[in-house]
Amino acid sequence: MKQIINKDEVQETPSKKLTIKTVKNIDHAHFELKAITNRTSGTVQDKAIKVVDDILKNVKERGDEALKEYTSRFDGFLLEEFQVPSDLIIKAWNETPLDLQDSLLLAKKRIEKFHSLQVPKNISYTGPHGESLGRRWSPVEKAGIYVPGGRAAYPSTVLMNAIPAYVAGVNQTIMVSPANSKGELNQTVLAAAHITGIKKVFRIGGAQAIGALASGTESIPKVDVITGPGNIYVTLAKKKVYGKVGIDSLAGPSEILIIADKSAKLEHVASDMLAQSEHDPLASAILITTNKKLAEKLPAEIERQLINHPRLEICQESISNWGLIVLCDDLETCTKLSDTFAPEHLELLVEDPKELSKRIKNAGAIFMGPWSPEAIGDYLGGPNHTLPTSGTARFAGALGVETFMKNTSLINFSKQAFNENKNAVVNLANSEGLHSHAESIRIRDLNLFK
Repeated sequence: MKQIINKDEVQETPSKKLTIKTVKNIDHAHFELKAITNRTSGTVQDKAIKVVDDILKNVKERGDEALKEYTSRFDGFLLEEFQVPSDLIIKAWNETPLDLQDSLLLAKKRIEKFHSLQVPKNISYTGPHGESLGRRWSPVEKAGIYVPGGRAAYPSTVLMNAIPAYVAGVNQTIMVSPANSKGELNQTVLAAAHITGIKKVFRIGGAQAIGALASGTESIPKVDVITGPGNIYVTLAKKKVYGKVGIDSLAGPSEILIIADKSAKLEHVASDMLAQSEHDPLASAILITTNKKLAEKLPAEIERQLINHPRLEICQESISNWGLIVLCDDLETCTKLSDTFAPEHLELLVEDPKELSKRIKNAGAIFMGPWSPEAIGDYLGGPNHTLPTSGTARFAGALGVETFMKNTSLINFSKQAFNENKNAVVNLANSEGLHSHAESIRIRDLNLFK
């Protein structure tokens, strides 16, 4: 973990598991934050692009046969039956412990309630000359959601992607997820699919799953929108197929930034940083604080909480490489640094979090106060946990109902409205040198140029 404080001296203090670096000014903080934002760019991505291009081309040309080959190579099992039988999905739900069933249903209820408030309203109004103008929203026909496998299982990802699709009115939601070496999907992931009404679940993952959803194969339907997080290959595949289908975002490794003052509790900050770092070795956890004692004690507290941690190595790699502590003179400096980074998750562990939140311009989600840890948002807060990463919160927001919808403009001019506006249209068309645009107006009114 790197530690940056406003001191003149430069120190490097070794700890048992983590290296804590101290540098002298806020300019160094900007440098380190930029390095974290760009942590997935470079040679690794360049190599991955070539792999993804080959996979997408092969899937488009060879369909199911290509999917079988990639599943054998990457997931370690022979794919004979693409779709998970519906009875196995129901069985997964029935065999889910009752307390976990209740938790899934509670999360579903809260997420659905919040997203139901997002449904955009149609617009319809009458102009000054009787013309009728409007905008009409409608859902896409088919959506594909990608649910990662690998280091962890994510039933929460199922809920956060399938529920807004359902609220939007999508006719068919198709789920893809990589199976284990036995060809099995996590049972809680299947249980989440069951309660969100997903009927088609396919045991494929990686860039090949994105290619299948974008192009369609003999077994996998072509969809209109693809959502859901994944590794660098999944993300690059989504980037490549965008334009052929809609996508939610290009998600990078997850990140949290905590702004803390003297009111913040040490154990809360450490646990919230570890809750982020345990996702992935590339996950980033950052503390920006005005509390010198907190900054000094945090590394030891993180080490204490890592004792017997089941994901110890992942946390150590994440914290050591992409963890950061910055000590600032005031909260104003903290907020400016945060806005520069534009974090995916922002926690405000300060005395007046609501007031401070008003000064934040760039953040995917803001968690206010000691009782709103980021884990609440991951599972059941209500707002979507699919958020912009790698600085994209400067211009993007969370996945929502609108992701699964499109809008159509409605224009119905009366003769009176046409006559009142025809001269302006002709003038504008002529200014652009577009003869037939002007002619399409003239031909409706032969007296226009007399």
